[in-house]
Parts: sequence; structure tokens; C-alpha cells
Amino acid sequence: MNNLDFKIRKMNEGDIAQVVLLEKKALTPFFANSKSKDVLSDNPFARLKVATIQNEKGNEIVIGFIHYWITFDSATIAQIAVQSEFKRQGIANALLKVMNEECSFNNVRSITLEVKVDNIPAISLYEKDGFKKVSIKEHYYEDGTDAIYMVKEVN
Repeated sequence: MNNLDFKIRKMNEGDIAQVVLLEKKALTPFFANSKSKDVLSDNPFARLKVATIQNEKGNEIVIGFIHYWITFDSATIAQIAVQSEFKRQGIANALLKVMNEECSFNNVRSITLEVKVDNIPAISLYEKDGFKKVSIKEHYYEDGTDAIYMVKEVN
């Protein structure tokens, strides 16, 4: 594993275009099909964090993000993605750690998510973070793929 020098911070409007590009490569688009600025500014439950690096020109580049909601004593991960060339370098773990810390600070008792049944790397990541498989949601995704519903209890 490289010692990649990245930082995690709150997403801002200037990040939207890069997040949309990353999302289109990795996930079912959310930001590309919604009013991203509204999610950033008008949804009091939404939390959006980005992992960034500096390129050789000194510009900040988004290499990963996490989108989740905290609603009272529970949270839900909507999306997490890392650019393919930066996977397996601890970025997703770091994004989950930031989310876990914020959830703990906000007295969240459980975190939920859905993940495609065939997304073995993501399932492994979530299990290592303490998530447990609860059930299968049949035909959950637009392409008809089933989802595994996972839950993590927060101390």
C-alpha cells in the first residue's frame, strides 16, 4: 500500500463536477440526476465528504467521496466511491472512519446501507467496518440486481 497524501473534508459546490464524473464511473448516478446544490445546502440531514489530493499543478482533485444521512439516532450510507486508480489505498476506510466519528458525535445508534449482492469488495469493506448482513432486497437496483441490506450498531 502506498502512503498516499490525501485529506478528507466537507464537500462544497466546487466539487460537484468532479463528484459527478467519479459517480458516473463507479455508481448509479445520484448527483447527476438531482439538484446537487440543493443536497449540499438545503438538506439538513445530508452529509457529504470528499477525499482529495493535490495534483502536480497544485490543484485539488477529488479521488473519493461519501454521501450519507444522519436522521436523529440513525444514519444511512447513500453512496461511497473511490476512483479506480486510487482503490486499495485506505481512502474508503478513511471516509468510513470520518462518517463513524460524526455518527458517534451525533449519538447515532445504527447505520444502514444497501449494497449490490455481487459487489464483493464493498461487502468486504463494510464487514471489516462492523456491518452485518440483515436481509436481501430483491430487484432493488434499476438493473434488477438484488441488494444486501446491512446494519452496524454504533457504540
